[in-house]
Amino acid sequence: MDLEKIYKSKLLSLEEALSLVKSDYNLVSALAAAEPREFLSNLHTIADRVKNVNVSTCLPLGDYEYFMNPKYKESFQMDGWFFTPATRRAHKNGNVSFIPNHLHLAAKKRIFHRKPNIFLGTGAPMDKHGYVSLSLSTTYEREMIDASDIVIIEINPNMPRTFGDSVIHINDIDYVIEANYPVPELEIVEPSEKDTIIGRYIADLIDDGSTIQLGIGGIPNAVAKELMHKKDLGIHTEMLTDGMVDLYNAGVITGRYKTLMPGKMVTTFVLGSKKLYDFVDDNPGVNVMRGSWVNDPYIIGQNYKMVSINTTIEIDLTGQCASESIGHVQFSGTGGQADTAIGAQNSVGGKSIIALYSTANVRVDGSDERKTISKIVPALAKGAAVSLSRNDVDYVVTEYGVASLRGTSIRERVKALINIAHPDFREELQREADELMIW
Repeated sequence: MDLEKIYKSKLLSLEEALSLVKSDYNLVSALAAAEPREFLSNLHTIADRVKNVNVSTCLPLGDYEYFMNPKYKESFQMDGWFFTPATRRAHKNGNVSFIPNHLHLAAKKRIFHRKPNIFLGTGAPMDKHGYVSLSLSTTYEREMIDASDIVIIEINPNMPRTFGDSVIHINDIDYVIEANYPVPELEIVEPSEKDTIIGRYIADLIDDGSTIQLGIGGIPNAVAKELMHKKDLGIHTEMLTDGMVDLYNAGVITGRYKTLMPGKMVTTFVLGSKKLYDFVDDNPGVNVMRGSWVNDPYIIGQNYKMVSINTTIEIDLTGQCASESIGHVQFSGTGGQADTAIGAQNSVGGKSIIALYSTANVRVDGSDERKTISKIVPALAKGAAVSLSRNDVDYVVTEYGVASLRGTSIRERVKALINIAHPDFREELQREADELMIW
């Protein structure tokens, strides 16, 4: 088998690749830092010859013209599994919509609704055996590759080479575009004082030998810093982060007591700094696996002492979590919050933790005036999406403490959540709970 000859036979210019897109096609882009930036940056250039092209994305990192510029909305519609600042800004144009989902079922359900015509991803260069690494994400990518009519991969020498479900043979790729751009990095959010307090409370809940899942932002970053004194932690996570690299380098992460893939760090996607990308490059200790497996609650529950750590925007006094929308306005996405929360509670010794600040500072009716509101509320804001039902909430943490809700009644939940609300709002919350008969 002449692998170089096979590779060259699949090589297309960017213009040739774009010419494959037809009106009414369904395109799927790889997630976050794995998205094909050359293709997406130039997709708008064919707007004059196509109509009604749908692009499914997740965590897009680029402000791409095809969906940011409203003049292209007759040609392109973008549907997202997880919103970012760019998609939030573009949503008002009417050409962007959210796909409700649990991450482990996202690919399966989308394929049921829309057969993908073209899958677009990125990869590290082909190795001597003819294998390409999809590098930074297999969250839904493998299922989409299997279902798509055409598979196009941008080969970029800057992409790290990862192992697991990310490995694909050149024969299973239809076309290749050669590109050379820096891998997109995620700005590291330094923990605030509140983040550190919350991180400390959460770290106290995590036993040595636990397997953990962390997400994005100041609170998860603070948790990672506060875990430095722990021993023999394992990683089974939706997203691999810089904080996990720091824990590994400090000897905290060994995976010694992991039930599934002991000694391995398991993830569905990698997003962070160059330090993180250098860490995962050619590292057999990191397995990038399908989200349909990693985030399956049944699989997660098989890990010993699995701990899921997620954040929410707002929680009501019964425990309902609105983690992805502010009222009716989509802000982010469900992602794997329900997957990991439910899975962790099925684990022997497992825990699910939801973290949030007790208050937020918000604008008053769109003016420059601001006011402080409680994020623990009697009822969620009108139109808010319930990302995690009250049936699936375990521990809730704010800067004022920890509320354990597992197995509790509504009456007990009201008391526990008011106790970790900001002191300025506790009396008001109790009064409203009484008036509304939340007991």
